[in-house]
Amino acid sequence: MSRSTTATPAAARTAPAGADDGWDARQVTAVAIVAVCGVLVSLTQSLLIPVLPAIQLDLGSSTGGTQWLLTSTLLVAAVAVPVFGRLGDLYGKRLLLTAAASALTIGSLICASSDTLPWLIVGRAVTGASAAAIPLGISLIGSVLPAHRRGTGIALVSATLGIGGALGLPLAALVAEHADYHALFWICVVGGLVAVVGILLAVKEPGRAATGRMDLPGAVLLAAALVSLLLPLAQGNTWGWDDARTIGLLAAAAVLLVVFVLVERRVVSPLVDIRVNARPALLLTNIASVCVGFALFAMLIGTASYVQAPEASGYGFGSSVLASGLAMLPSGVAMLLLSPVSAKLSDRFGPKVTLAIGGVVIALGFTSRIVFTGSFWQIVVGTTIAGAGTGIAYAAMPSLIMRAAPQSELAAANGLNALARSVGSSLASAIGGTVLAASTIALGAHELPSLGAYRLLFGLCAGAALLGALIALTVPTEREPAGA
Repeated sequence: MSRSTTATPAAARTAPAGADDGWDARQVTAVAIVAVCGVLVSLTQSLLIPVLPAIQLDLGSSTGGTQWLLTSTLLVAAVAVPVFGRLGDLYGKRLLLTAAASALTIGSLICASSDTLPWLIVGRAVTGASAAAIPLGISLIGSVLPAHRRGTGIALVSATLGIGGALGLPLAALVAEHADYHALFWICVVGGLVAVVGILLAVKEPGRAATGRMDLPGAVLLAAALVSLLLPLAQGNTWGWDDARTIGLLAAAAVLLVVFVLVERRVVSPLVDIRVNARPALLLTNIASVCVGFALFAMLIGTASYVQAPEASGYGFGSSVLASGLAMLPSGVAMLLLSPVSAKLSDRFGPKVTLAIGGVVIALGFTSRIVFTGSFWQIVVGTTIAGAGTGIAYAAMPSLIMRAAPQSELAAANGLNALARSVGSSLASAIGGTVLAASTIALGAHELPSLGAYRLLFGLCAGAALLGALIALTVPTEREPAGA
């Protein structure tokens, strides 16, 4: 991000004089195209989870090798989000959104055409760059919509993070039952092409307020730090938390992050403007985002495997892969339906209160998962409540970012917020996997997590969501000028 100590926060911009109260066709189309990009990106992040065993069997690969299909996407996404955000501020958000959608299309095409694990990993790595589409899309919507429509548009795009994730599991399970897993990648290719064409034809490039040049040394430093942090979080359960690789990489991540902060404070045109992002409004929002990101990902890993467990486990229902995916579907619908409600709550009470409400609702959903375990519908209800809270919270986060970030740093600030959510999800994966592996029950030749392990995981999620809600209430908000 470039230094901009005097730039006016984005949300302080007023609507054009005489702005129409209704939506015009271009605004609706722009929001729809960006929302489609968001759904596709979040879809690709959960799409492979149900079909990983089929891929492993088809390729004859090891479990560790197959897991790199997920790990490669995670690592590239973590680096691409802040880098694309800064490039978007400098050279155009529409241009970089097109690049992100193109990465999804090209990566999916490589996977759809591949029958070997190395090429599938390459394709998934290319696809990881598309994760930048969501924060870029949020920034683009915040720039092109008038102020009185901005909140609704941002809320809808933000909700796609959960919608795509909830749709990915049943879609992948359905394809796995009736077709080859390559069909999933072809679906993403078609969707990516539609998104690229839609962006080029229907989305207008807003004016650029940022100046400076790309901070390549900062990008390399941040990439090294993020890989050093996220790789052991993704592989810790496989390597072991006391393994030299795990400890060494986590220590290297801490050192690299400190060096990155020190270097960025002295760069004229930094990748991440430390002074701006250290402001309480941005810093506290990003910390709250880590907490909510933790809760969302743990909901995914704690639902599908839970309902698929046999009834002899004392908690499972022996559900099929498709049924377990469908258990997540109502939560995605709830996120979509509640995104405009979140926008209205933010207009009425402010986005920090809305974020806190979302955190409390998430905690209620996970509390329900702890208490009610007797029937499949109780699991669906609890998951849906948690999903509804996630939709409310995710829609409020960008509004806080847009209010606090300078106009010249919108994409970079939203990218950093998206990175915070991703770090929360990675922590959930690492901690959740460890918790579920620490307390198991034996069923024949198989070891399954115990009900107590799941309850502990859900308790951690509820606690993380409540912590995020409390942090959200401490976020300072600037008084906006009349008409903003």
